[in-house]
Amino acid sequence: MITCPWCGTNYVTFQPNCKNCGGQIPYSEETPAIARPSISVSAGATAPALTPPPAPRNISNSYLRKLMLVDAWGIVGFVFALLGSIFTFVGFILTIAIVTAFVGIPFALFGILFLGGGVAALRHSYQKAQRTIQVLREGQAALGRIMAVEQNYNVRINSQHPWVISYQFEANGRAYEGRVSTLNTPRGELQPGNTVYVLYLPNIPEHNALYPHP
Repeated sequence: MITCPWCGTNYVTFQPNCKNCGGQIPYSEETPAIARPSISVSAGATAPALTPPPAPRNISNSYLRKLMLVDAWGIVGFVFALLGSIFTFVGFILTIAIVTAFVGIPFALFGILFLGGGVAALRHSYQKAQRTIQVLREGQAALGRIMAVEQNYNVRINSQHPWVISYQFEANGRAYEGRVSTLNTPRGELQPGNTVYVLYLPNIPEHNALYPHP
């Protein structure tokens, strides 16, 4: 039995993406052997249990929304856009009433500023999530190491503080660093010092992600 780590839906046979929520289902020991391609591991390194399949990987477009829901820019953008919409609407209504126009105009201006900032933050979060999807689909696999796992107490999402996982890996003879945020409590293998798989774009290694994405 294979279980989606996002919503708990069970499958008898392996599915690369959950049909219920669209989340990525990682390859595991329960995955049929034919679906778990091997990746060469350098001498002295211990490969993680979950091996990335060869690219291109089947990553659902709906997974993008889940990435935005745990991204700080996405959260800030949503809040600012919501406040901006409310302020703009109230300011517009007050401006129509000539008597309160001197109050409505400042409301509308603040609303437009908030709305513009919110849209810009949402756009940044969307582009960031798109890059992550591209990496998960097309990225080349490399072994990396978890450097730190910390909880961000400055941000709260659905009454939870997100976890920030920092990691390092080598590509093209250079060392690179990456970070990822998640609301899921990091699994046992995602602890400082442990070896993990990292996916990266060969031409732009700065665009990278952990596999499986937490």
